[in-house]
Amino acid sequence: MRKYIFILAFLAFTIPTRVAYGQSPKGTIRGTVIDKVTQVTLPGANVLLLNVNPIVGTTTNEEGDFRLDGVIAGRVSLKISFLGYKEVVLNNLILNSGKELVISAEMEEKVMTAKEVEIVASMSKQTPINSMTSVSARGFTIDETQRYAGSRNDVARMATNFAGVTGASDARNDIVIRGNSPLGLLWRLEGVDIPNPNHYGSSTATGGPVCMLNNNLLAHSDFLTGAFPAEYGNAVSGVFDLRMRNGNNEKHEFLGQVGFNGFELGAEGPLNHENGSSYLVNARYSTLEVMEKMGADFGTGTGIPQYKDASLKINFPKTAVGSFSFFALGGISDIRIWDSKKDTTSEKVDFYAGEGFDLTNGSRMVTAGLVHVVPLSRSSYLKSIVSGAFHQFITTVDSLNPSDVRDKYQIYNNDLQQKYFTFQTQFNHRFSSRSNLKAGAITRLIWNDLTENVWFNEDDGLRMTSDYTGHSTLLQSFVQWQYKFSDNLTANTGVHFLYYALNSTWSAEPRLGFRWSISPNKTISLGYGFHSQLNPINVYFRQSRMADGSFVRLNESLGLLRSHHLVAGYDWSVAENTRVKLEAYAQFLDKAGVNGNKPSYFSLLNEGANFGFWYPDTLKAQGTGRNLGLELTLERFLSKGLYYLATVSLYDSKYKGSDGKLRSSAFDGGYVVNALVGKEFELWKSRADLRKSKNTLGFDIKYTRSGGQRYTPGIVVPDPATDGQTYKLEYDFDKAYTLQYKDYQRFDLKITWRRNGKRITQEWAIDIQNLFDQKNIYSEKLNKKTGERSFTYQMGLLVIPQYRIIF
Repeated sequence: MRKYIFILAFLAFTIPTRVAYGQSPKGTIRGTVIDKVTQVTLPGANVLLLNVNPIVGTTTNEEGDFRLDGVIAGRVSLKISFLGYKEVVLNNLILNSGKELVISAEMEEKVMTAKEVEIVASMSKQTPINSMTSVSARGFTIDETQRYAGSRNDVARMATNFAGVTGASDARNDIVIRGNSPLGLLWRLEGVDIPNPNHYGSSTATGGPVCMLNNNLLAHSDFLTGAFPAEYGNAVSGVFDLRMRNGNNEKHEFLGQVGFNGFELGAEGPLNHENGSSYLVNARYSTLEVMEKMGADFGTGTGIPQYKDASLKINFPKTAVGSFSFFALGGISDIRIWDSKKDTTSEKVDFYAGEGFDLTNGSRMVTAGLVHVVPLSRSSYLKSIVSGAFHQFITTVDSLNPSDVRDKYQIYNNDLQQKYFTFQTQFNHRFSSRSNLKAGAITRLIWNDLTENVWFNEDDGLRMTSDYTGHSTLLQSFVQWQYKFSDNLTANTGVHFLYYALNSTWSAEPRLGFRWSISPNKTISLGYGFHSQLNPINVYFRQSRMADGSFVRLNESLGLLRSHHLVAGYDWSVAENTRVKLEAYAQFLDKAGVNGNKPSYFSLLNEGANFGFWYPDTLKAQGTGRNLGLELTLERFLSKGLYYLATVSLYDSKYKGSDGKLRSSAFDGGYVVNALVGKEFELWKSRADLRKSKNTLGFDIKYTRSGGQRYTPGIVVPDPATDGQTYKLEYDFDKAYTLQYKDYQRFDLKITWRRNGKRITQEWAIDIQNLFDQKNIYSEKLNKKTGERSFTYQMGLLVIPQYRIIF
């Protein structure tokens, strides 16, 4: 009951009593129109505001800029046209009265042919920013990360709504793409590959409970799930290619927000009006302590997560030597999940530490970069980036005496630190309207300082399993070429090269893709990619104790994980705002790390969905795997206040360990079904003037169902380490991952009310996750004292209020 009392108090405090206006709130739309390939501005482009009467429009000035003032706040659509370019239509953008809508519209040059062809000349929000993608790529906007029920303003959780993607658990945002381990994902920000950008995110994972990346700062970005272009390397399952937007360079604007991800303050504005420079800054502080008081259970037992993060971007678009921008992202997180402090009268879920243990954990991450873009001609430009990053993950685990929890001893600790310094450069050139080239090189210096200690019974104490301080170099280069046979047929080809100096392993990776518009509303696409990836960094530096007492690193020469992607797709625009997309894929992996000591089920392909993992002290790169699947998407983009998205993904994920047996992988759920629908209602709309309003009430609902998590069977036996006084689970690893928990399913509901004042926009939302409190199994636990087995369940009903103000 107390959770509802807190929510009602929250709403009563924030919702104003006056909801009507005598005058419609208005806002400004402005932006820049540029060539998609060369990034040069396009003076004289026509910009038209759609769905208004009388017609409102303008043209871009000599610098490619446009401005529309006095536009009624709410959903707006733009059409942009320019001679020799494909028309761009931007539908259902949000214009708030408290914030200018600033856009950067990229236009694609037409291929001039003797025979005129019919072109579907529009750009929807799902169109990737990267024009050299052929298959398995989708663009997404801030609006989608904020709109979808259950996403928590998190780009990774948002992506689980797309075909081929599922979450590993409710407690973390690790994503499983087409049956792959979450380790196969690459995070890229402002063109730079970055460490795990999640609070409590380890170096052996790509996810965590809360994402540091603030969706309020993101621009239109890309998400790729297979056969990606040659500019992406060191990944085998997917890529988040994220872009931060520029701050407003004409007026100062501010944002305040409170919700699941924290108390948040943001500001943006001009630094110098003459040269168009701007700043964008945002900071957040954890609110989960407040949420816990409202009755929320985050699966952290006695611990309450404490974290904070900040983001920054400074942009200087007009200097004598090109444009410069500086970006930074950083976060700190700490938690103590101590079973010794457990209130035995309160039943709290603990996904992380487990019964009989005290877990202390923290992480630190910061990344920053300076980006320089200089035009070399009207057809080419050079982009160079200097960046650095630091990532630290710290853990200690204490075992408790069952008879006296104050008596404990340490059984595990680690301190994993990595520092990166990266220099990269990229050359873009357009030979003609048919032919484009992109080439680049990346040099990354890596410093590692890794320590790890594990309790060994034979030692009756801790043994140092990692003790490494040193550096190495990762070199990558690529070239990719796009050729348009016509406006209907495009080929994208390229090659990526990767070299890891630590053990002199390397890979040359060809990429190839085609897109063929067989009619104005139907497209066939084909793609192939050879991809490789480094193993988790601590795997290389795991040390083993020899018979003479010395320590040796046996995995330092472990080879790269390799993957071949084959994808075929069919995209049908059945109506102006509705499409059906079908993709089939086959992925074949080899050189996966498996047990090098003996025949075993173990493979690194099954790891990466938690903070860390166990692995044998000796690995060999002889494991294989394969993922086969079929994906169907039916989507209506937001139009007249209505959208829906339905996806069905069928897949089969198999692997072989060093014992040579073909098994289901840990991520072989078999299927995923998502269904989302949302409706926005305009309130107090004037019948006399359709341009008046604009308060909106939105309802978004989501249903998801997927195959249950796989697990290994086991039986309860007395533990000989305690002379049979306690019990343990003895697993049958010959049958690893042969069993599945019951299917996962849940409903999420989000209700949003947006109010536009004269100069202020306010938004209230209630996000109800797992609406019907579905009991989805997370894992099985054992009471060591009694030998009784029971289930730990995923998140139950979780009610998340949110308030945002923009002015």
